[in-house]
Amino acid sequence: MTYSGAVKVGGPADVHELRDLMITKIAVGPMDNNAYLLRCRATDEQLLIDAANDADALLGMIGDDGIASVVTTHQHGDHWQALAAVVAATGARTYAGRDDADGIPVPTDVLVDDGDTIRVGHVELTARHLVGHTPGSIALVYDDPHGHPHVFTGDCLFPGGVGNTRKDPQAFASLIHDVETKFFDVLPDETWVYPGHGNDTTLGAERPHLPAWHARGW
Repeated sequence: MTYSGAVKVGGPADVHELRDLMITKIAVGPMDNNAYLLRCRATDEQLLIDAANDADALLGMIGDDGIASVVTTHQHGDHWQALAAVVAATGARTYAGRDDADGIPVPTDVLVDDGDTIRVGHVELTARHLVGHTPGSIALVYDDPHGHPHVFTGDCLFPGGVGNTRKDPQAFASLIHDVETKFFDVLPDETWVYPGHGNDTTLGAERPHLPAWHARGW
């Protein structure tokens, strides 16, 4: 079946099959968080992005092969409710942005800075540090050698705008700057965006609306 990225809490996961990577998306918890399981097709190693909620659902998606790593995109509580249970069950290494790690109540094994590489099997992901939604939010970019890039944006970019900056003009200016310079200015329109909540989008679908985002200030 064709991947749509439209998932609902309590419903089935959706799987995006790329040549080297399988991406499984599931929605969990009362805030409709997305969690993403990445599986290297060459090695079967797995990495989870945001153990947000419902450890049983996440562990069921992970399966018997376990995960090597779990990346928390930022410190907000709805993105790590199941982290302790998932780490206890799998022994996974934990990754988080350097400036957000102190706000996550599970020890971070690897502090992540802008441009760092995080690997899942033979697949390389590039971390991008984005400031504004939180001080240390990170996104992960997979530059598929067989196609277009894929970006896991946490709560920094959604269909229709950047993440919540709490009506703080300075925070908005920082976040829109980082999103533009690290995504829109360097990645093509075909780039697939996987956000922390809700439906997926592409940079091309969002690019025409950047002036309106600047004008409204959120």
